Amino acid sequence: MRYEELTIEGRNAVLEAFRAGKTIDRVFILDGCQDGPIRTIIREAKKTDAILNFVKKERLDQLSHTGKHQGVIAYAAAYEYAEVDDILNAAKEKNEPPFIILLDNIEDPHNLGAIIRTAHQAGAHGVIIPKRRAVGLTATVAKTSAGAINYLPVAKVTNLAVTIDELKTKGLWFVCADMDGELMYQLDLKGPIGLVIGSEGEGVGRLVKEKCDFVAKIPMFGNVDSLNASVATGVLAYEIVRQRLQ
Repeated sequence: MRYEELTIEGRNAVLEAFRAGKTIDRVFILDGCQDGPIRTIIREAKKTDAILNFVKKERLDQLSHTGKHQGVIAYAAAYEYAEVDDILNAAKEKNEPPFIILLDNIEDPHNLGAIIRTAHQAGAHGVIIPKRRAVGLTATVAKTSAGAINYLPVAKVTNLAVTIDELKTKGLWFVCADMDGELMYQLDLKGPIGLVIGSEGEGVGRLVKEKCDFVAKIPMFGNVDSLNASVATGVLAYEIVRQRLQ
């Protein structure tokens, strides 16, 4: 299986990709370029929350495969994103209480790929990522997931906090990982649940953390103060599995 992030080069090609509704993660534009087609591309990118990067010509030349980028290169998702309802429907089809993993500030593609792999193996019904300040479904993510990306729906949302509120109305409750929380073994993690994981550096953002019903602490005995995000996901996900199997 090939894991390739789709690269789109040239003004017309990029503009048509937006108009066709293709999921564009990032756009690199020649810094200072403000002609009509470029302004239209910028406008379309902002409508979809694609990440805009204004760079020098040398950077575009480096990224270009064709040498004909015309001042713009876009990267489309290697895989199509699901909707949040697709994740809920996956749980319904299995007659299981929803188990969703939500990721805040995960920018490392290897971490996201490993989390998708773990989430699939732990029986989660899907993963939700934010549109901004987060890596998308790139080729590296797909490869690191070891094929799990083909089986586990991944949804991309504008606002995690708002999504949590919406999911609460559907019966889910939420736990996030943080060292200021209660020991995870002392929490009841059964039922329809959303597990929220943040990056090693920043953790879960304040607004998202405030939306969570519980904060879980993973016991640690070493001299460093955090775990890799994918490892933390695995530890907490399998505590959820353990409690579900009781």
